Amino acid sequence: MGKIICITGASSGIGLASALKFAHEGWTVYAGTRHPERDQELYREVEQLHFVELEVTQPESIQRVIDRIDEEHGKLDLLFCNAGFGYLRSLGQAPFADIERVFETNVYGVMHTIRAALPLLRKTGYAHIVATSSVGGLVGQPMNEIYCASKFALEGLLESMAVYYKPTFNIDITLLEPGAIATEFNKTVLGHVAETGGILEDEYKPVLDAYTSTFLKRNVEPQTAASVAEVMWDLAQMETKPLRLRTSEQADQFVARKVSTDPTGLDSVLHIRKIQLDL
Repeated sequence: MGKIICITGASSGIGLASALKFAHEGWTVYAGTRHPERDQELYREVEQLHFVELEVTQPESIQRVIDRIDEEHGKLDLLFCNAGFGYLRSLGQAPFADIERVFETNVYGVMHTIRAALPLLRKTGYAHIVATSSVGGLVGQPMNEIYCASKFALEGLLESMAVYYKPTFNIDITLLEPGAIATEFNKTVLGHVAETGGILEDEYKPVLDAYTSTFLKRNVEPQTAASVAEVMWDLAQMETKPLRLRTSEQADQFVARKVSTDPTGLDSVLHIRKIQLDL
């Protein structure tokens, strides 16, 4: 039987590129999107690629997809929790409704997805959970404190799961940690700033101006979504799965000080597993 992957946030970017890559490699792909009919028509020539309506903030939406996979295949080899978005405002500026929205998608959406899929993943016998984090899940950055807080929470969630999911359920856990991705910052993050009042003329403006200026200078050639999909594919083939995997040399350099003693995160997982579970 062929392998099955379910991807959230697959209408564009890393999710779509990964869906196409895995489908072209022969996997059966369930690609979560808000517009399944539109996306299915756009990629109708790609065999084994199934776009499904999936909203990670609605548990019943996730459950319908998992139930369908169970009915059609009885297993799920890889769950890729990719849905998420950036947010560029300081805590002092952000409406609390925006903060809640970031956490509902970036943190609670992953929780909802894993909770729904776990019974099927366990039934599979061996499975793998991957979640798209960020270098911002390891290193705090100015004007990104809300986004970074959501990704730090995601890192804590999956690192804790990794300690016991492998020996207990035979489920590997990986945090995918990209740096800057082509078009994402300008189109998504700065686009959201523009939609919610633009760059405010307040005490934070000099910080934001400096941040955006240096960001664009440091990321003249940001990584493409397609290249991240290649990293995802390589990860799926690894016999020993890392807890953390940066997707580019630039991302590795950005977090080097934070992870220098344990780049993959596996040493820490094995240590905690030993001292707390005696495994």
